[in-house]
Amino acid sequence: MQFKDVLVDAAFKQKLIDLAREGRSAHAQFFLAQPGSHALALAVALGQYLCCENPGEHDSCGECPSCKQYAKLSHPDLHLYFPNCTTKSVKKDPDSSQFLNEFRDFVLQNDFYVDINGWLNVLEGENKQATINTRDCSDILRHNSTQSHQDGCKVYILWCVDRLYHSAAPKLLKTLEEPESNSVFILISEEPDKILNTILSRTQLVKIPRLSDSVIAEKLQQAYPDLTPDRASDIAILADGNYKKAMHIVTDDEDQRLLLQQFETYFDSLMAFAQKKYLAEVQYDQAQAVVAEVVAAGREYQKQFLQLMLRMLRNMLMQNTNNVSLLKVTHQEQSVIGKYRGVLRLKQITTMTELCNKALYHITRNGNTALVLTDLYFQLAEAVKG
Repeated sequence: MQFKDVLVDAAFKQKLIDLAREGRSAHAQFFLAQPGSHALALAVALGQYLCCENPGEHDSCGECPSCKQYAKLSHPDLHLYFPNCTTKSVKKDPDSSQFLNEFRDFVLQNDFYVDINGWLNVLEGENKQATINTRDCSDILRHNSTQSHQDGCKVYILWCVDRLYHSAAPKLLKTLEEPESNSVFILISEEPDKILNTILSRTQLVKIPRLSDSVIAEKLQQAYPDLTPDRASDIAILADGNYKKAMHIVTDDEDQRLLLQQFETYFDSLMAFAQKKYLAEVQYDQAQAVVAEVVAAGREYQKQFLQLMLRMLRNMLMQNTNNVSLLKVTHQEQSVIGKYRGVLRLKQITTMTELCNKALYHITRNGNTALVLTDLYFQLAEAVKG
């Protein structure tokens, strides 16, 4: 993996390269990743650059034996650690080395756009808790005490380090603080709050910047030539800096249209109810049909429905307070929120947002979705009346 292939801000990448060229790269770095970012690709690109036999000013050469081994994630001095658990094939004492081939295939097949849920699906661990465990930490210590295979840099990448088992973490503290010469540790996570402070304090924070909508839109048009510029822009807005989510939206485009239609039916109905319109205008039966469809689609879809509602409420607030520059809406969404320009006040939208967040919490905690969404309908109507 070369830096040129990593979807990260160009100036940020060059800063990492310059530090490596000048020999100022920290020996233990914590990559704070944004959801859906190319963080693992960035870590591998840095490792490849450090081990490259002919590094340039802006990238590794991509041609030397070391670079070719990195391209396959098979370099002997590249050590990958990631969450693992017992599975149908590994019934006892799992560690990362036993799943290394599967992990390499998972990463390469997805062009480094990976997340923990996708990896857990590959593991098929029957809902077990996957961790970076004590055996992984012992393996790190063993490799760190030996010479590198190619007399160069040894690179240790711990992906999803927030899943480092707490009783295993102390084994790494001294190594992170005083590693062997030419050893570089790169810890990656999207959830720093779940990592022990003793680990964080021994690493240098590298905060990967959020991707801009324009960068995501440009990348989408390169990857999907049939996308129109307007549609690529709409998807980038929906993705909110998450390129992996943007790719999912492209493949599940019909789901996004359906979600917006369902929101519009549900919201129009409760607004009509709140405004005491005639029963025919309220169309309560259609709102209940939406609830039934959302319930039948599963819990992840239910959360997406409420997340869309929260985003639409936020955009209505921006619209109604004349903060048009802060709107994050697609072309289709703009026509929906346009119907409510000037209708809802700040106090109403604030209350409605709190109600939606509470409903999202109950659904996340496995509440009865039909009851939650039906109750939400009436509570939102009451908020509009107030």
